[in-house]
Amino acid sequence: MGSSPPSYDGLRIASFESRKADDTARMIERFGGVAHVSPSMREIPVEADRSVVDFGHRLITGQIEAVILLTGVGTREMVARVERHIDRQRFLDALADVKTIVRGPKPLAVMRELQITPTIVAPEPNTWREVLAELDAKLPVANLTVAVQEYGVPNVSLVAGLEARGAIVESFKVYRWDLPEDAAPLRENIKRLAAGELDLAMFTSAQQVLHVLRVAQELDLEQQVRDAFRQTAIASVGPTTSEMLRANGLPVDFEPSHPKLGHLVAESAAQAKSILERKQTIAAGWNHYATVVTQAAAPRGAQRDLTQHDNHPSQAGPFMRACRREPVPYTPIWLMRQAGRYMAEYREVRAKQSFLELCKNPTLCSEVMCTAVDRLGVDAAIIFSDLLPILEPMGLDLEFAPGDGPQIHNPVRESEDVSRVIELESTESLHFVFETVTQTRKDLPEHIPLIGFSGAPFTLASYAIEGGGSRNFLHTKTLMYREPAAWRELMERLSRSITRYLNAQIAAGAQAVQLFDSWVGCLSPADYRTFVLPHVRSIADGLSPGAPLIHFGTGNPSLLPLMAEAGGDVIGVDWRIDLADAWRTVGYDRAVQGNLDPTILLADRESIESQARAVLASAANRPGHIFNLGHGVLQQTPVDNVKALVEFVHAESKR
Repeated sequence: MGSSPPSYDGLRIASFESRKADDTARMIERFGGVAHVSPSMREIPVEADRSVVDFGHRLITGQIEAVILLTGVGTREMVARVERHIDRQRFLDALADVKTIVRGPKPLAVMRELQITPTIVAPEPNTWREVLAELDAKLPVANLTVAVQEYGVPNVSLVAGLEARGAIVESFKVYRWDLPEDAAPLRENIKRLAAGELDLAMFTSAQQVLHVLRVAQELDLEQQVRDAFRQTAIASVGPTTSEMLRANGLPVDFEPSHPKLGHLVAESAAQAKSILERKQTIAAGWNHYATVVTQAAAPRGAQRDLTQHDNHPSQAGPFMRACRREPVPYTPIWLMRQAGRYMAEYREVRAKQSFLELCKNPTLCSEVMCTAVDRLGVDAAIIFSDLLPILEPMGLDLEFAPGDGPQIHNPVRESEDVSRVIELESTESLHFVFETVTQTRKDLPEHIPLIGFSGAPFTLASYAIEGGGSRNFLHTKTLMYREPAAWRELMERLSRSITRYLNAQIAAGAQAVQLFDSWVGCLSPADYRTFVLPHVRSIADGLSPGAPLIHFGTGNPSLLPLMAEAGGDVIGVDWRIDLADAWRTVGYDRAVQGNLDPTILLADRESIESQARAVLASAANRPGHIFNLGHGVLQQTPVDNVKALVEFVHAESKR
């Protein structure tokens, strides 16, 4: 039997479509929705702005070498404005003689009407990223004078990207956005939103987001509208609109496969009900719980009470007992990156989707982790996810590029950039992580505890600032030293967001959480104390009682006493220090985790056992040791070596 056709099934749909209101209403109704369509914007020519006329003169006199046209309306208005001052044909001939780049089908259609063939047409989803990518591939712009047609508001990201590539950028404005002449339907839709009378809100333009919030503010309903959006599904036509939603603190629940109105309606009809069910679950559960726990946290610096745990059967197992420094029958072991590319089962799953797609599929995330736990025989599982997805709803443009690793396309470089990093006051945009926690907890054997995790504030800040990996953290340290107030604001936004994120994972079913500070080793102890320690401490102080915090950093053993001071029931140790020295340094009132060099697992069994025996000897059977690697399992590691390590640790450490 075939699947049921997509249907809103009576859901109430608000659309803010501007030019195709009647068509949009018919489409929504055809898919079984109750349509509330309200135009939210119109273009108004900027008659007083002479930049377009100046652009025309510079073009015909050979001073412009490339032109980027971003909208169809803007391209038409450009020609209409210029021809009042310059011979139309002369202008069009000059435009045809330079390199022209159009952002998608609408400006392309206008160019065809003008009988000009563009040099480059940016592909879907027709954002500034595709424009820059096409230029990188086909037209290096270093030292070129590039004119950019603005639409409504300047495209800051595009201009910054062009300038970073060495272009001389000139922008010209042809129109501005304003509310529709008849804003009554828009006001009615906003009142419906505030009253909870809509199920799905559909946005097809970034400017619509601003106008909805503007009118809500004028009606003194902004907070009610924002609250309503936590339970109303939000559908965005594509990445540019999604960016604007996130930049204004609103979640994006759905994006279609193609940034077109027809795809938006048809595909959202198929998913709207499940989105609403998920949002209602989050509103009633994880997000509320995380907020309450943060508000009810212990006073700063107080010892965390790990006896107030969730009474899950896994609390009696060796891993959780070791976290609490209780006696155990043998040293528990789990491994960072224990589900990864070294396993054939993982590679098989990974080959069918991108890494980010896998991270957003709770069923598959649970499958790869449970498979690893079963095959290796470890004493704990950690959710399959990544450090960086938390940055997406915070306004960072994240991509996992094949062969290049994670990339942030709009990095934070200047103090003013910090203002666009959105603090996560709600965790609902990361629902897939909490669903992964719940699904993995359900699928794991009951005696196996589940660990949630997050990147630490410094590591996440470094990714956001550097835009990817780094050897010397030049941009990060420059901002940290030159703009300490901006740095503090960024770290505070991150630390509060991380606290909510980890508490929501605990509420979803994690027995413990780990804070990964993978890049903090680049700092001196003095810099750690000044720029990092207070922010990690705020996370430790704000976590749910009863769930142990594992605080793990790499690269600089001299930071260990400061990491312990910052917080953590378990201090993770890398291989750059003897475990006995590390434990003495952090204090015996903490459990420790570590610390075999991951490359040892590439050696023969005798060498692996010898090195593992040395780690166990350093721990001296003291309660509170969790065996782990000093970092994640390497891709080249034979699976049988990992299994042999787990078996050896269990046998060698048996009390």
